[in-house]
Amino acid sequence: MPLSFIKTSFISLLILISCFAVAQQSTPQPTPNSSDSQQLPGSSYNNIKNGVDGPTIQPQSPQYFDYSNNIASDVFGSNLFTGSFARQGATQFNPDYAIAIGDKIQVRLWGAFEYGDLLTVDPQGNIFIPNAGPISVVGIRNKDLQQLVESSITKVFKANVYIYASLAAAQPVRVFVSGFVNRPGLYSGTSMDSLLHYLDQAGGIDTERGSFLDVEVKRGQQTRASVNLYDFLLNGTMPVIQLGDSDVIFVGPRQNTVKISGLTENAKRFEFSDKTRSVADLIKIAKPNAEATHVRIIRNTGTIRNVDYYPLSDASKVNLKNGDELEFTADKKIGTITVRVEGEHESSQEYVLPNGAKLGDLLSQIRYSDRSDKDNLQLFRRSVRDRQKEMLETSLKSLESAALTARSGTSDEAVLRKEEASLLLQWVDRARKIEPKGQVVIADNTNHSDLLLENGDVIKVPTKDGLVLISGEVLFPNAIAFNDNYTLNDYIKGAGGYTQNANTARIVVAHRNGSFTEANGKKGLFHKSNNDNIVAGDEILVLPKISVKSRQILKDMTQILYQIAVSAKVALTI
Repeated sequence: MPLSFIKTSFISLLILISCFAVAQQSTPQPTPNSSDSQQLPGSSYNNIKNGVDGPTIQPQSPQYFDYSNNIASDVFGSNLFTGSFARQGATQFNPDYAIAIGDKIQVRLWGAFEYGDLLTVDPQGNIFIPNAGPISVVGIRNKDLQQLVESSITKVFKANVYIYASLAAAQPVRVFVSGFVNRPGLYSGTSMDSLLHYLDQAGGIDTERGSFLDVEVKRGQQTRASVNLYDFLLNGTMPVIQLGDSDVIFVGPRQNTVKISGLTENAKRFEFSDKTRSVADLIKIAKPNAEATHVRIIRNTGTIRNVDYYPLSDASKVNLKNGDELEFTADKKIGTITVRVEGEHESSQEYVLPNGAKLGDLLSQIRYSDRSDKDNLQLFRRSVRDRQKEMLETSLKSLESAALTARSGTSDEAVLRKEEASLLLQWVDRARKIEPKGQVVIADNTNHSDLLLENGDVIKVPTKDGLVLISGEVLFPNAIAFNDNYTLNDYIKGAGGYTQNANTARIVVAHRNGSFTEANGKKGLFHKSNNDNIVAGDEILVLPKISVKSRQILKDMTQILYQIAVSAKVALTI
């Protein structure tokens, strides 16, 4: 064969191969992004195209549902559905679980005949074992499965064959959840998953419309079970319901409700099925606190709103209707009070007195020691302390408002105002942390024995220590032994004298009995004629200067300084 012919044939073959490749590349190929292959959720296009009959129903997925409304709701039982049941299915089989078509059974035989396999219950309800034939297992309880398989196998293998049979997996099912739930739909699971698993996948019961008392499981036209979720919430009982494919869980409409508040463990809205329900029945589930004695009922039925008030002893006689509101209260009369006695004395520290007892009744029971300063008894009261705190807070808010709303004439002044406001707000924060003592002045009152005592009062008996305390804007805050010849100036000198920030025109002398004296260091209390204003046990508070331009801020800060000095015996620095 000539060489030229071979070359020509080879070149022709290469040309044909190239043309075939080009033709293949030019032919349109279907891609995942082609419009022919796109399928919307619920569409049956692909199934028809591929010869599959009917649409594919995709069960809903619960993982993106917002359960926050259930958690925040005041409906009793709403916090049952938070996604925990939806995320976790059943992990073990109930002994009474009835084996169904589609379940998987693990079977092992050993000895004279060896066999092992994971068998699926066929549509006829059987599993097939070689040499033994079909065994009908559908409807058999899980606890009876081993015995059934053994009896069937031993009919064929009389001896030396050992059998093990166990339910390995339940059939997957899809269950409809409808009625008054947050997300009605079709949800996936297994036949051994609980009712709560599917309700939780549906977002739980609609707290504004759904009923926790009326949950039904239906198969076709038949109602297989009716469930009251209050039995689970209050008693921990839940019926075992084996769900099948296409079963329906239906939540009925909400029935009658009452709202519970006040002194109770379960301040919730409760549901009841009857037209009326006694307060005694609601007490069993609302669980009022031990201190509750009465119940206030707001009647919302009809056009007129009425309020009733009953002792809990009449609870069985009082009926409730839809829409009523209950508030458990403590309507108790004070029988006795407790008062503490602290400080320098030799008697008990805690006294129980009848309500209405007076200070004189308590003082007659106190045994004083030689060191007791019984002429300057101190009374501290919680109600006074709270009132002092409220008054201080009001003054601090006024100062904050004045500092933040102060006007400026120029840009430079605005910068200074801003810096001043920042410092003032820091000072306000420090002032808020100071706790008033709540002291009541009693020593100068000639009728102090008639002063009524309150529960929680504290009587303090001071010690005759012979000291005078000096604090505030002095160089060395100190305690100095009382000297009858000392003036105010002498005591301040004993504490190192004034600081540069001291306001010598504003000095507060706090006496043990709760009273106060204001002194002006420039005019008085430096002379011997005024030293009788200071006695042993006094506290001298030197207040700081206030350097601000605004008169309103100056007024507010001065008032606050005095409030703190009087109520807490503290000279707050600036």
